[in-house]
Amino acid sequence: MKSQITRKEALALLKEYNQEPFHILHALTVEGVMRWYAKELGYAEDEEYWGQVGLLHDIDFEKYPEQHCVKAPELLLAGGVGEDMIHAICSHGYGLCSDVEPEHEMEKVLFAADELTGLIGAAARMRPSKSTKDMEVSSLKKKFKDKKFAAGCSRDVIRQGAERLGWEMDELFARTIEAMRSCEDGVNAEMNS
Repeated sequence: MKSQITRKEALALLKEYNQEPFHILHALTVEGVMRWYAKELGYAEDEEYWGQVGLLHDIDFEKYPEQHCVKAPELLLAGGVGEDMIHAICSHGYGLCSDVEPEHEMEKVLFAADELTGLIGAAARMRPSKSTKDMEVSSLKKKFKDKKFAAGCSRDVIRQGAERLGWEMDELFARTIEAMRSCEDGVNAEMNS
């Protein structure tokens, strides 16, 4: 897997359609999580590609929320992104806003981790440390069970994501917390620059 654009070009493309700090933060977090998973799951040579898929996965969400994953192909093609990456990006909305099913392991990881990073991020902001670095799976499980907490994060999608990967929920939680820890400092530094 090889990206047709550079990371710098991908970030510029993201920022062309996203200005809200929340959306930029989420994109950078999912990029970092996808890079961690690429290395963790034996795809280190594809880390850049996995990262760009994570970075661009919500490219259309801020400006076209009612057309999420529908408008994305047009924006991505115009930005020089290839069909394979467009397929991967659109697969994260399967069943909600897209009929593109996650097939490859990378797509299944994105499907599972996207919503979960939102839940973990919200839980981290409630902690005295405001960090994932001291978060335990047990505290995340409590937040997951509270349907009012971060209500916009679909628990059904997270469950389906774990099933697609063949993982128990605890494994998905633990790995994604670790992935977010790995990129937290870099994401914060980039947001502050």
